[in-house]
Amino acid sequence: MKLFFNFGQYFILIKRTFSKPEKRSIYVNRIFEEITILGIGSLGIVAIISVFIGAVITIQTAFNLQNPLVPLYGVGVAVRDSMILEFSPAIISLILAGKIGSSIASEIGTMRVTEQIDALEIMGINSAGYLISPKIIATVLFSPVLVTFSMFLGILGGYVFGLLTGVVTNYEFIYGITYQFIPYNVMYALIKAAFFAFIFASVPAYHGYYTKGGALEVGRSSTKGVVYSSVLILAFDFILTQLLLT
Repeated sequence: MKLFFNFGQYFILIKRTFSKPEKRSIYVNRIFEEITILGIGSLGIVAIISVFIGAVITIQTAFNLQNPLVPLYGVGVAVRDSMILEFSPAIISLILAGKIGSSIASEIGTMRVTEQIDALEIMGINSAGYLISPKIIATVLFSPVLVTFSMFLGILGGYVFGLLTGVVTNYEFIYGITYQFIPYNVMYALIKAAFFAFIFASVPAYHGYYTKGGALEVGRSSTKGVVYSSVLILAFDFILTQLLLT
């Protein structure tokens, strides 16, 4: 029963979050602030992870293709498709769920236990809309940008480290990443990125918003938000793959 209660409470909160704002200009300003904090602030970790994922895929694929009957340009194909179809949208979203999700849950949870949310409600402000909607909108808007950035750097990292280690030549890798390229795959990745962004922004916000207690409970809410959003990302990764690629 608790599961159904949480689902119902979550959807009620989302409905409150996207109700008509009191003053649109304030919300627009907050969206840009959240893009700077949550989105641009994540560029560094996304760049580092993407480059090394691309490098590892290149080296492992080249190792497994040590067969004269298999063309070496398959390394480029594997890096391109792995980054676009799965690693950039799914793995980067899991990383962001940990970084951004914990930040959202901790911030909102701290405001709850210090009664700042109650103060907003007393002043007649829709606290859910004011605190949560800019974070969700900013994350959904900027997450596809981060995933595109990740795809580019992952392929670039695979190219650079492939040449440095000598496992693939310049011609073979470039031919591989252009071989039978399907533009729809990029759109598929961006759709998944936006959907996952909604999950890892809204689920931690829900746990933070309904935090009860003190600092210890804030930490627990942050952990729950990250864990549940990560599980949902993996579950919906399977569902969206079935819907969009079959």
